Amino acid sequence: MNSLPRSGRGGHHPGVKLGDVFADDEVARLYRHRPPYPDAVFAILRRLLVEPLTVLDAGTGAGALARRMISFAKRIDAVDPSVAMIDAGRRLPGGGDPRIRWLAGRAEDAQLSPPYGLITCGASLHWMDLDVVLPRFRDALAPGSMVAVVDTENAHGPYRDEVLTVIRKYSEIEHHTETKDLVGDLRRAGRFHVDGEERTSPEPYDQSVGDYIEYLHSTSTLARVHLGDRSSAFDAEIRAVFDRHGIERLWYGVVGLVIWGRPA
Repeated sequence: MNSLPRSGRGGHHPGVKLGDVFADDEVARLYRHRPPYPDAVFAILRRLLVEPLTVLDAGTGAGALARRMISFAKRIDAVDPSVAMIDAGRRLPGGGDPRIRWLAGRAEDAQLSPPYGLITCGASLHWMDLDVVLPRFRDALAPGSMVAVVDTENAHGPYRDEVLTVIRKYSEIEHHTETKDLVGDLRRAGRFHVDGEERTSPEPYDQSVGDYIEYLHSTSTLARVHLGDRSSAFDAEIRAVFDRHGIERLWYGVVGLVIWGRPA
């Protein structure tokens, strides 16, 4: 069963600059509480990578993809508009590896060094100006290389619907744009040619209720900088759900999704 929010950054809400919350130091710091991408995701990305074995990780955030791709890539250009995110990524495991070139800037206009043997977007494509980035990605690809759009879904237990009710109460986004739907729209519009898609088996993950709440606060509409004086009430209502179920630690599965192809 899917849950909100996913490990991605959440959906876009017209007229609200939700993306600005990722410049907040606390939001960047709380990224460490997000469940990691399953190992199988990186096996797929490794298989997709071609010469010159360089990767552009667009909208890298704190480098959840970039920091683990150093096991098979020669160089990774990890691009994100948030300096706070990049600073957090540098401090996380693998973030100081010299094969990662952290670049503060937007995927639309950051200084890149193509060609790339793979371009990855980890639940970040919906934050970008697709009219700009899709042609830019197309031109930056090495011969035979692909753009891989990556996301996750969390399979939760019987408390799921109650948690979603609280999240929807405090979040102004009623309907999130799912990655699969976004890519499907691009495909139908003839803007992205899909060559393949894989879903991984669920990878088990556990965390305390407190850490799960902090994970929620790392997302766009639930960040404390966005909730303001509603933050404490939100925390209390989420904790009350787990108290009713006698849950102190959460055990859930994380499923990876990778869709790859080339911009038209």
